[in-house]
Amino acid sequence: MDSLHYLLRSGKNSKIAYYARSFVRYWTPQSLLRDRLPQLLDAARGRHDIHAILERVDYCNRLRGGAMLPPDAPTLGAFRRRDHQSAYFFDSYEIVRWFPPELRWQFLFGDVIHVPPVPSVVKSRPIDAEGGVGNSVLLNLDKCRHFVFLKDRRSFREKRDRAIFRGSVKDNPQRRLFVDRFAGHPRIDAADTFAGGDNPQQRGATDLKPRISLYDHLDCKFILALEGNDVASNLKWVMSSRSLAVMPRPTYETWFMEGRLVPDYHYVEVAPDFSDLEEKMDYYIAHPAEAEAIVAHANAYVDQFRNAERERLTGLLVMRKYFERTGQLPASGLF
Repeated sequence: MDSLHYLLRSGKNSKIAYYARSFVRYWTPQSLLRDRLPQLLDAARGRHDIHAILERVDYCNRLRGGAMLPPDAPTLGAFRRRDHQSAYFFDSYEIVRWFPPELRWQFLFGDVIHVPPVPSVVKSRPIDAEGGVGNSVLLNLDKCRHFVFLKDRRSFREKRDRAIFRGSVKDNPQRRLFVDRFAGHPRIDAADTFAGGDNPQQRGATDLKPRISLYDHLDCKFILALEGNDVASNLKWVMSSRSLAVMPRPTYETWFMEGRLVPDYHYVEVAPDFSDLEEKMDYYIAHPAEAEAIVAHANAYVDQFRNAERERLTGLLVMRKYFERTGQLPASGLF
C-alpha cells in the first residue's frame, strides 16, 4: 500500500509520457526543422520577452568570439541514441536536431562539477560570478527528473511548523551532516532514504526512513534543498510550492540558473553547518507575511521556465550562440 500511495502521489513527471514524446521527435525528419529555423529565429526578434530570453542565453552560454573546438570534435550528424544515456541524448537531441549535421560540438553528460577545457554542452557547472565557467554551456538536460513543478493548494500558514529532508545521503558530506545532526528531532524530519551504501548499523535507528511523495513534503512549512552529486534536484518543485525552500548558498547550477537566486528573497539561506536552522524556522513562523513574500518570489522565478515554446527558443538560441562563437555559423546580430 505504501508503494501504491507513493506512485499515485509521487508528483514526479511521467517517464512514459516523456519517452513517448522523445521518440516522436526522434522519428521526425530533421530537414523539416532545419528549414524552419531561420524563420523562427527571425520571428524571435519581435517577441515582447526577447530581452529576458537573451539574458538567459547569455547567462547559460558565456562563450566569447574565437572559442576553439578540437579538430576531432564530433559532428551533430554522428550523434546517435545508441551511444548515450537516453535522457541526456533525447534532451540535447531535441535542440541540436534543428541545426545542420556537419556542425561540430562537444558535450559532457552526467553530473558535471568541473569546467571542461573546451566549449562543451553540460547539464551542470560550478557557480562562478567571475566568469571562469565560460566553456560550460548549459542546456536543460535530464529535465524529466529535474524540472518538476507542483500544484500546492495549501497556504504557508496552513502547513505544519516543521522542516523536512528525505533523500539519499550515500557519501554526501553535507547531507550526512544534516541527517546526523537532526535525525529524531521533534521539529525536523531528517532521514536518509537510501538503504544501501553506508552501514546502517553504524547509524542511529532514526537515520533511515522510507521515501515519501513530493506532495507529502508539502505538509511542512520548510523543505530542505541540499546539493547531491551537483545541484539539489528538488529545488525546482520546492520553489513552485507554497513551502519555503531552505538551503545553504548553492555551489553548482543548471538550466535553472541557481547562481541567480537571491538568499532570503527566493529561498531561506542557512549556514553550511545548519546551526541557525531552528532560529530561521522560528523567525518565519513568527513572521508569516515575510515567508509568503519569499514564496511569491520563488513562484515568480519558476514561472519563467513553464512556457514550453519559450524554453525551446531559449535552447535554440543557446546552441546558435555556441555555433557562432566557435566560428561555425555567421553572426546573427542577436548576441
